[in-house]
Amino acid sequence: MTTDLGCITLGGGPCTIEEIVRIADGAEVFLEPHALENMAVVSQYIRRAIQEEQVIYGLTTGVGDLVTTRLSAGQITDTQLNMLRSHACGVGAALTMREVRATMAVTLKSLLQGYSGVTPALALRMADMLNKQVTPWSPSGGSVGYLIATAHIGLSVFGEGKCWYRGELLPSDRALALAEIPPYLPGPREGHALVGGTYEITALGCLAVADFQRLLPVADMAGGMCLEALKGNTRGYDARLHALRPHPGQQETAKNLRLLLSGSEILERYREHRIQDALSLRCIPQIHGAVRDQLAHCRQVMTIELNSVTDNPLFLIEEERLTVLPGGNGHGAPVALALDSLAVAIAQLSSASQARSDRITNVHLSGLPAFLVTPGSGCSGMMIPPYVAAALAGENRSLAGPASIHTVPTCAGQEDHVSMGVSAARQALKAVENAVDIVAIELLCACQALEFHRPLRAAVGSEATLAMVRRAVPFREKDTALYPDMHALRSLIVEGELSEMLQELCSQQ
Repeated sequence: MTTDLGCITLGGGPCTIEEIVRIADGAEVFLEPHALENMAVVSQYIRRAIQEEQVIYGLTTGVGDLVTTRLSAGQITDTQLNMLRSHACGVGAALTMREVRATMAVTLKSLLQGYSGVTPALALRMADMLNKQVTPWSPSGGSVGYLIATAHIGLSVFGEGKCWYRGELLPSDRALALAEIPPYLPGPREGHALVGGTYEITALGCLAVADFQRLLPVADMAGGMCLEALKGNTRGYDARLHALRPHPGQQETAKNLRLLLSGSEILERYREHRIQDALSLRCIPQIHGAVRDQLAHCRQVMTIELNSVTDNPLFLIEEERLTVLPGGNGHGAPVALALDSLAVAIAQLSSASQARSDRITNVHLSGLPAFLVTPGSGCSGMMIPPYVAAALAGENRSLAGPASIHTVPTCAGQEDHVSMGVSAARQALKAVENAVDIVAIELLCACQALEFHRPLRAAVGSEATLAMVRRAVPFREKDTALYPDMHALRSLIVEGELSEMLQELCSQQ
């Protein structure tokens, strides 16, 4: 895990998706003193309310259908810990450390706003775990929108369950001791507050948005390189055309393509080769543009959610009195629907990319050597990578089926409309992962194809991309194992170097 990403300040002020991603990737956190002071004030009022025997959901009562069960002051600590024990029943493969750290960061951001009634000590403890790389272990499956992964994380915070530390999966108490983090018992609300919000959905959603944002410029360039290699034309990217249908994403994509494909000797040579290209080439601005607009909507929703308080109940201090606000901010519908839409958008981009990979390797459509290998060599060349892209694009179409519609009643009918937001987030994250490989395959094929046009120079963006790709992957003259090349291009995309270079090219012109 990267640990040189600086330090992120969390508190009552706005937080960005990129800051959560940096924490997920290893950045340290610093907690605003003013936010901690506010937490302490509310926590004091909470303790006073317990002494006065006020009825407060999840604090002096049970949760869910046990809302009518009253708890004494002496039962509260045990009940908070028991709540985590009973809720920590996840199944399946473990969340990645990146996903767990993102979830902890989102949880911290919510708690620091001072409406959950927990002590500053809890926030400081979670920050200490992040900064000392003590990462709770949690299964990924079993959540209908909240409760499960956050319960496993919460158990680890209080010394139960398991944690990763220095490459080992250890009992949490052992990992915390090695990191010199002292034992800690939950105070009032400090179990309930860790499981009641949309923290896991929001965290996974932030990762999906950031990862997909990084892919989009590369997808534009891969598509543009395919158009160039296929002797296409750029008339479909004309600014006058797109001004007549001014969707923001469409305008941005067309502009990017005009800039990246400028100066191409290939396009100039074959200017009149074809009047009109196939839709996957001609309509890159429309397809990728619509995807951009959905991503922008999802980013807006995730940013609002990240800076919201989704606990239940919430606590305000008004006229020196504690006001308790029970409600439903923990319902994940806003983020679940946005992430479902993002998965649909990712499927659209995936299918278009796969169509171009198939077209550019098809001698009957491309005018290039069959499967982009020297004719008569007896080699299969790029025959099979488009099969992989087809499989992944098919999976992404399946992942585009909305998770949020599959709500069911739970908890003896008390929670009878759950968001399924974690499923939506996991589908979007998996779709992004697949899309990276799909675009990497298109890019691999496009780079191979452009070499057959030498000595003609390709466009400014194509040449810069080709140079970066060739540092990792050579031109393929004969059949060797393809997976190292595919993995190398995946890394080039994931690490962000290629995306940054393309964005810089677009901003300079």
